[in-house]
Amino acid sequence: MIEVIQLMEKLSEDFTLMKEYIMSVKQTKPTSLNDTWMDGQEVMLLLKISKRTLQSMRDNGTLPFSRISGKFYYKAEDIQLMLESNYSSSKKIDHGNDE
Repeated sequence: MIEVIQLMEKLSEDFTLMKEYIMSVKQTKPTSLNDTWMDGQEVMLLLKISKRTLQSMRDNGTLPFSRISGKFYYKAEDIQLMLESNYSSSKKIDHGNDE
């Protein structure tokens, strides 16, 4: 009986250690897009834009990028910031239909 109790205590300790490990791994994962890099194709699909529009965004400085061997990469954080900085809250549009 004592052996069973000791085994259960050991299992409880092991479960506690596993829980602590899982929590530490969970905390090291990025909680937002901040640590994510995307290639041009992913950005075009995400924003539903053409290759030319993405090029214009690079050219006019709207979207920062990194270029490696001719391939462009973008930080998801920069895309998020660009979207937020251009955000316009929806308001009821007056169409001049006062009757």
